[in-house]
Amino acid sequence: MLSKDQYLTPKQIVAELDKYIIGQHDAKRNVAIALRNRWRRMNVKSEIQGEIVPNNILMIGATGVGKTEIARRLAKVADAPFVKVEASKFTEVGYVGRDVESMVRDLVEQSVNLVKLAQKEKIKEKVEDIVENIILDALIPPVKKAPSTIATSTDGIQSIPVDDADLNEKTRERFREKIRNGELEDRKIDISVQQNSSGGIGMIGGGAMDEASMMNIQDMIGQMMPKKSKKRKVTIADARKLLMEEESSRLIDMDEVKEEAIAKAENTGIIFIDEIDKIAVGASKKGGPDVSREGVQRDLLPIVEGSAVNTKYGVINTDHVLFIAAGAFHFAKPSDLIPELQGRFPIRVELENLTKADFVRILNEPKNALTKQYTALIGSEDVEISFSEEAIDEIASIAFNINAEIENIGARRLHTVMSRLLNDILFDIPDVIEANSKIVIDKAKVQEKLDGMVENRDLSQFIL
Repeated sequence: MLSKDQYLTPKQIVAELDKYIIGQHDAKRNVAIALRNRWRRMNVKSEIQGEIVPNNILMIGATGVGKTEIARRLAKVADAPFVKVEASKFTEVGYVGRDVESMVRDLVEQSVNLVKLAQKEKIKEKVEDIVENIILDALIPPVKKAPSTIATSTDGIQSIPVDDADLNEKTRERFREKIRNGELEDRKIDISVQQNSSGGIGMIGGGAMDEASMMNIQDMIGQMMPKKSKKRKVTIADARKLLMEEESSRLIDMDEVKEEAIAKAENTGIIFIDEIDKIAVGASKKGGPDVSREGVQRDLLPIVEGSAVNTKYGVINTDHVLFIAAGAFHFAKPSDLIPELQGRFPIRVELENLTKADFVRILNEPKNALTKQYTALIGSEDVEISFSEEAIDEIASIAFNINAEIENIGARRLHTVMSRLLNDILFDIPDVIEANSKIVIDKAKVQEKLDGMVENRDLSQFIL
């Protein structure tokens, strides 16, 4: 269990989210509180701990305002298993409410991967030593030490002759140093690696069986099959990767991993259900049967309420999994969801539409800002690019105007505008624009490249 110092406070969580997401303070506050409540619940000493349920969140806002990004970054901050699903996928023909539990199985899979990564980090040094010895044995096989014979000379002084084993040991130590210094990375060696015995197993007539059951049966058959090893000739660099994976798998106790992963998914898991407005009954006015939409809501309900779901790693209880739902709600209202499902999302947050000032900040401030991404991309060709403040202001203004006049797709519009602006430059590097060049994007250049985009009202090719 994490201590108070290891778990971020709501203020710190918001500060972390601010590094990547501009605005939406209310949404950030609410998800920060929900995350901190996880730690609070786990540290409640009395019996009421099991009764404290998470406050699931419903985010309402147009596309591109940061709903998905808030949930994804939240999971990274919390180091928690995170799964994003589109609610509309369960309304597809032939999949009406079928396998809604797959989101929980995916969550457990994510949790297992997180726990395995943490375990691998713990045993990394031990595995590195084992792998180093395997590589060394492939390069210079060890020689068994013969029983040493101590000869005594006529003057009574004992002399120990240098045998093959000592010579072999000295050679191995020299090569060990070379391996550690990375001098032999491209040299090829023969290694034995285990083959996946279940690779060629297929199931016939499994139409009535769901995907999880199929995988369980394949895993079971795979474990029953004898393990085969295969000789491969690879470089030392590749051998290290293959052997690290194999040796780590041998040392990790999978039963312990499964137990920890199930507990992690149950107590810290986050499931993000996007496009929830598409399964609201009011959305059917736009076309399509509403029976399937309500059917999907009723199938989602037990998962969100809390139920036991069977996975290949064991049974997981969803009582304390945090659910964050999101939707634009253009053609439906949150009240169009069935009352039982509405009641399971007590916290509702409306995300604000992005303004021109927000666009300017989005281009400048986040760690992953588009201007920083393109600077890094072009910098890999040894070409330096910079954007003036007036240029960024103009880019933001053009993106905002197109959103206002055509269709509001939020911050995603900036990707379209930036791509159009830098298209010729990206094409001309390095043939026309050579290395060590400097490019300055100013307001005039932005207007020259993007004027046609603003004037042409039929922007179908630019609408994402």
